[in-house]
Amino acid sequence: MEGWDPNTKSTLTQIPLLATKAGPRDGAAWTQRLKEEYKALITYTQMNKSKDNDWFRISAANPEGTRWTGKCWYVHNLLKYEFDLQFDIPVTYPSTAPELELPQLDGKTQKMYRGGKICLTIHFKPLWAKNSPRFGIAHALCLGLAPWLAAEVPILVDSGMIKHKDDATSSSES
Repeated sequence: MEGWDPNTKSTLTQIPLLATKAGPRDGAAWTQRLKEEYKALITYTQMNKSKDNDWFRISAANPEGTRWTGKCWYVHNLLKYEFDLQFDIPVTYPSTAPELELPQLDGKTQKMYRGGKICLTIHFKPLWAKNSPRFGIAHALCLGLAPWLAAEVPILVDSGMIKHKDDATSSSES
């Protein structure tokens, strides 16, 4: 955690670490892991709301908890940019981090793979590997998606690659 800003460090230390090393193929152990994932996500969401830093909503899209969908947003120049968020839990989870996808941004930045999967290889994947199985979905959002949005959205907006929904609406009406 050396070199991290105090905010990130503080946030990360408050997200509960997970104890169960289980993936989607592990039956009852996976159910226990999902309970821990939900607890960490609820803690992280409550913490963000208390700091007026609410920036995502996700939920399991299937009963097995292997597909997740939701929304994430980033505020730039006092405008809120909202994106669909989706990801699948890999069968090798928690050894392998989920690949977070923002399909609306597919092809708009070099820091993204086909299908809208954000690039997390250089900075986040080694961190995940070092902390597996204690890290979970909440940690991936905190240390993967949040910094990616902070780095990429302003560039995409300033370059005109993405437009605010109000700008898009007004330009299509004229």
